[in-house]
Amino acid sequence: MQSAWRRIHTILALMFFRFAAKGWLPARWFEPDLPPLADRAAREGRLTIEIVSHCWQYSHFLVYQLSSLVNFPPQSVDVIMTVFYCPEDEGTRRLLSYFEQKTPPNVTWNWWPVERRRLFRRGIGRNHAALATNADWVWFTDCDLMFRENCFEELGEQLQGRRDALLFPSEERVTELLAEDNPMLSAGSGEPQVLDIADESFTPHYPSRATGPLQIAHGDVCRAVGYCRRIGLYQQPVDTFAKCHEDRAFRWLIRSQGVAVDVPGVYRIRHVAKGRYSGSEANTRLRTLIRRWQDKWGSR
Repeated sequence: MQSAWRRIHTILALMFFRFAAKGWLPARWFEPDLPPLADRAAREGRLTIEIVSHCWQYSHFLVYQLSSLVNFPPQSVDVIMTVFYCPEDEGTRRLLSYFEQKTPPNVTWNWWPVERRRLFRRGIGRNHAALATNADWVWFTDCDLMFRENCFEELGEQLQGRRDALLFPSEERVTELLAEDNPMLSAGSGEPQVLDIADESFTPHYPSRATGPLQIAHGDVCRAVGYCRRIGLYQQPVDTFAKCHEDRAFRWLIRSQGVAVDVPGVYRIRHVAKGRYSGSEANTRLRTLIRRWQDKWGSR
């Protein structure tokens, strides 16, 4: 009975915060410590950008993200590449060990092991990284995003002297929804190696707000408010990978949907199968059908 009530409580809390994050309740009730614009540093010169990514059984995507930093290392900024992972995930652990031996200039690897149930709630890792960061800016992303030619050079220029709470790239290049047997994904499933993609497989997409993989937050904001730190639901470990509703809540709490900036070289691999979610074969098939339907109608 207690377990049933706990599930009901979680569902009600999820509904409440999804409602609140649409702007129906004042964000200051839940996060009063957002630093005002004048109190945020307008840093210039050589900046440090921390990328925060999560990976659970997605090493065949993460390989492209890490490879992009080896193939196109930043020149005018310093990058900290933080990856939250669980040591039980052998494929990801092996991949990180491989890239730890690579030394691209101006890149610092930062592998952050956590137990499985804490990894499954992405807001937990993002909150820890936000509160602990020493970077000027933090790019919260997913492991299927790549940072290719001139990405960080242009981003470093765009960030000069800015105090915005949240930014996002005005354009990303994306694949169609790929099946698991697609050659791009198959290549990432073998032995760890540095890979690159075929540029012609990607087409432009123009996001309207700072979605989950495209959230570039001011470092002072991150250190002050974390990532949904005061919402217990989004800091609670779970048994299966939770859907990332906290992305919308984060935008609500920092009072910004994001400001678009022109940043080239942002590429994202889109895929049908959501391997990080558990469930029956029938459930997986249903998810796949829904994703195809959403993609079809979203493109229209």
